[in-house]
Amino acid sequence: MPVLVFIIIFSLALYVYFKVKYVRSRRPAERLWLTSKSGIALGTFVMAFGINQLFLFQTTVTYIVAAIFIFLGAINIWSGIKSYKFYLPHAIKEAEGENS
Repeated sequence: MPVLVFIIIFSLALYVYFKVKYVRSRRPAERLWLTSKSGIALGTFVMAFGINQLFLFQTTVTYIVAAIFIFLGAINIWSGIKSYKFYLPHAIKEAEGENS
């Protein structure tokens, strides 16, 4: 499915983008915030890859591996969203404190 391939490539590019921003950032709260955003992108990549495998191959092993990928991707997305919500106010406060 071309849509899944686009999601896979886009989420992998976002993951690399956020990791590069992480390396370039010097503020600790912003680094944690960027880590959570890259975790969401990585979880999306893993989950989309698992869903894509379901369409490519129809074997029992593929179903098991795809289910593991989908589960791990969903857990990664969920934990990334939770940490994103937690670190966002800290990153905003840190950025405002630096600009003052």
